[in-house]
Amino acid sequence: MSILRRRRLPQPAASAPPIEGNTASPVATAVEENDEKEKKAKGRKEAKRRWSCMDNCCWLIGCICAAWWLLLFLYNAMPPSFPQYVTEAITGPMSDPPGVKLRKEGLRARHPVVFVPGIVTGGLELWEGHHCADGLFRKRLWGGTFGEVYKRPLCWVEHMSLDNESGLDPPGIRIRPVTGLVAADYFAPGYFVWAVLIANLARIGYEEKTMYMAAYDWRLSFQNTEVRDQTLSRIKSNIELLVATNGGNKVVVIPHSMGVLYFLHFMKWVEAPTPMGGGGGKDWCAKHIKAVMNIGGPFLGVPKAVSGLFSAEAKDVAVARAIAPGVLDSDFLGLQTLRYVMHMTRTWDSTMSMIPKGGDTIWGGLDWSPEEDYDCISKKPKSNGFHFYHDKDVENVTSQPHYINYGRIISFGKDVADMPSSMIERIDFRDAVKGSNLAHSNTSCQDVWTEYHEFGVEAAKAVPDYKAYTASSVLDLLHFVAPKMMQRGSAHFSYGIAENLDDLKYNHYKYWSNPLETKLPHAPDMEIYSMYGVGIPTERAYVYKLSPFAECNIPFQIDSSAEGGSGQSCLQGGVYSVNGDETVPVLSAGYMCAKGWRGKTRFNPSGIKTYIREYDHAPPANLLEGRGTQSGAHVDIMGNFALIEDIIRVASGATGEDLGGDQVYSDIFKWSERINLHL
Repeated sequence: MSILRRRRLPQPAASAPPIEGNTASPVATAVEENDEKEKKAKGRKEAKRRWSCMDNCCWLIGCICAAWWLLLFLYNAMPPSFPQYVTEAITGPMSDPPGVKLRKEGLRARHPVVFVPGIVTGGLELWEGHHCADGLFRKRLWGGTFGEVYKRPLCWVEHMSLDNESGLDPPGIRIRPVTGLVAADYFAPGYFVWAVLIANLARIGYEEKTMYMAAYDWRLSFQNTEVRDQTLSRIKSNIELLVATNGGNKVVVIPHSMGVLYFLHFMKWVEAPTPMGGGGGKDWCAKHIKAVMNIGGPFLGVPKAVSGLFSAEAKDVAVARAIAPGVLDSDFLGLQTLRYVMHMTRTWDSTMSMIPKGGDTIWGGLDWSPEEDYDCISKKPKSNGFHFYHDKDVENVTSQPHYINYGRIISFGKDVADMPSSMIERIDFRDAVKGSNLAHSNTSCQDVWTEYHEFGVEAAKAVPDYKAYTASSVLDLLHFVAPKMMQRGSAHFSYGIAENLDDLKYNHYKYWSNPLETKLPHAPDMEIYSMYGVGIPTERAYVYKLSPFAECNIPFQIDSSAEGGSGQSCLQGGVYSVNGDETVPVLSAGYMCAKGWRGKTRFNPSGIKTYIREYDHAPPANLLEGRGTQSGAHVDIMGNFALIEDIIRVASGATGEDLGGDQVYSDIFKWSERINLHL
């Protein structure tokens, strides 16, 4: 009985002091310990239940912020030479930058330098906009951080687009180019364009009073930059000022990409009488320009411009569409991606300056092209040293080269791209009837303006029936699918070959940016350089297919499933590649200086000396080199040490002969000889 009574006694509190003379039995002690363990376990479970996803997020954010501040502290605390020390410890001693090297040789600033940026690389800022752009006065809408693209994409597209009728500002919107060297030194933070070249010129004594960035609104047609902003007049005045304030030394002009065509237009404009021209007279260029050093110049256009205007695509976009089918074509978060891109870029008249020029005579026909024997079989990659190879150097190759019909810029189907022209049955698309609206059931499509809304199903089906398009028929194709756009473009640009350059019609500005329809200025002492990268696969022709019909649809797209296989490595993802700088094929960048302007020709009546300087591409040896110092890529070449050294030497007074004349790694001279053009 006593045992039963002891079990029924109430258990003392855990914190209560033990009662003297009352010792608990081992059984009671075990019960107490079990109760205490259960309470602790229950407490831990409740604590776990209280730990939510919000706690996880807060801890994650806290860790990221702590790591960020730690790295920022270490970055600011380390000596400036530490990154270079680490790089040299891994790769060995670094060579001096060109500016330092040439300063040690005694070179100093002599001729003023003028930079002419290309398409998309120059900054644009807002001066007037609609309500959705409040707070963005004089903020960059292009270049810089691109923050407004993410915050208000539709507003950004609206303001970056030009008027469909005039090719100028839409009502209530004014976007203007950023001025000064900051306009195009960096495209985005950390992504240089002209910055490396500017820094190296500064090392031999150049400063802002001896350098001028000829910034312009690269969206406009070349003549419209003068109509709206008087940009050509400003370039003329600034060059005259540079010459007058630098002891009469002529300027060295350095255009890049589309800036090459823009400055070609300027040289004709400045000579032409007012009001169409600048009234400088026939000897203005001879008095003011020492040399024009063109970097990555698309003198004869680029096939990439065709695919961009036709379907808002290039190789990278086609790959993205293959990886994620339908994403770029869908109405994602209210943003119809490709259609908005097409809407915007089709209002930029400057893009039409880069449509291939010269027709089939230059780019080839259905059965031939100048580069038809180009061998795309993979070669051993060139190391980041000074080993050079030519297109004809192929290692360990036993298969016969596959000849490609590069002249067929667009082929509907891989079989069409390969078969002999005699076997291709073509139906003329020009007779197709338009008007059966592809987007008739969705009025919201009209908010994203593309001319495909007025195209029609029957017209879309007729385009593939023509099978293959060469450089000449591509123009007809673009007039067919986008007549309003091409009507504006045809008023400002021309794509033919002049039969008689003395014909008065060539005094019109629409011909001035086409080197095949205009004469170089009378300046026999001036020099022209064509400087570009080689050794990188570059878009040359495309395999297309008809897209599934849908509301608001772009009815054509690159067939990314078209692959060449081991025998046709030039064809990858529906794109045929050839030698170039990843954007401009060698043929376009080099032909004029290799043959069209070489010596006294009808395009170069005063015999201006021309030089080709090719830079064989070598990728960076490691991540510490960034974009590399021997890159031949279209923009990265602006940091190529060999190119910068050539520019500095000429700016310091050297001539093309002092540089060693031509420097060629491609087959540009052989390809140029295959072009049957009267010179």
